[in-house]
Amino acid sequence: MPEKVTLCTKTTAENVDAACRGAGVAVLIPCYNEALTIGKVVDDFACELPEAAIYVYDNNSTDGTAQIAREHGACVRTETRQGKGNVVRQMFREIDADYYVMVDGDDTYPAQAAADLIRPLAEDLADMTVGDRLSNGTYGEENDRAFHGFGNNLVRWLIKVIYGYAFEDVMTGYRAFTRMFVKTMPVLSSGFQIETELSIHAVDKRWRITDVPIEYRDRPEGSESKLSTFQDGALVLMAIASLFKDYRPMAFFGWLAVLFVVVGLIFGIPVIVEFSVTHLVERFPTALLAVALVLCGALSLTVGLVLDTVAKNNRKQWEISVYEAYFNARA
Repeated sequence: MPEKVTLCTKTTAENVDAACRGAGVAVLIPCYNEALTIGKVVDDFACELPEAAIYVYDNNSTDGTAQIAREHGACVRTETRQGKGNVVRQMFREIDADYYVMVDGDDTYPAQAAADLIRPLAEDLADMTVGDRLSNGTYGEENDRAFHGFGNNLVRWLIKVIYGYAFEDVMTGYRAFTRMFVKTMPVLSSGFQIETELSIHAVDKRWRITDVPIEYRDRPEGSESKLSTFQDGALVLMAIASLFKDYRPMAFFGWLAVLFVVVGLIFGIPVIVEFSVTHLVERFPTALLAVALVLCGALSLTVGLVLDTVAKNNRKQWEISVYEAYFNARA
């Protein structure tokens, strides 16, 4: 049975101020072995959003994270399927609220920025707000882990090239969402790809996005990041490619078709030139390879056309589901 947080329906100055105090807000904290910091995180958010419900989802911690969170007044749930994406999926399914603030339990994000993340949602100016660590330089100053900044910039660049939207910070774990965003978000990722998936989904589905600069601080001494730079980085890049294929199949398979045809022509043009001079096909295997590559290009284009039709139909169904969610919320 989904957990229910009292919903407000009118966008007024009074309701906006109430939301910024935590009325109708659920703070969602996915956690794995954060005993060193979780108590402070819960206390900070309880202080900044005194009317909010705070949920800590423990992901098989072995260091007493769940007990510490419970002692500090959080509602603690357990998600046994390992991985941040699995935790976020379960949180989105179970918790019902007007607005959601999602934050990591490592005490790297300031609770003081929570109201700034909620306000654009409560004023009906955004559907997702993103805690931007990069534009003010605090992430670069505080985070000394190699390649993290490079990876974030690479993902930002790829999303800008593919979708035409420039995020200030893609990999941040500090975000806020409206109820409609959460309840129509199909979480497919199991791990740290979830931030990328949330970002791409928001852009592809034309949700309103607002970047909110925040002051980032590095983990305290003794607290260790669970993110593997190279392994999780590779999974994020694979997630981008997979979502590109699913959301924009015509572009994905169209570019693949162009690649096949170009490589096929590179192999095939010398054979054609040679045939025009000698009237013989002396490099028969090369000619077969060229023909096969061009045919693969044609097949890729056909697949793209078919899947593009499927994707458009899926988009229509998703839009209808959003309308239904709005109707049910106001009924």
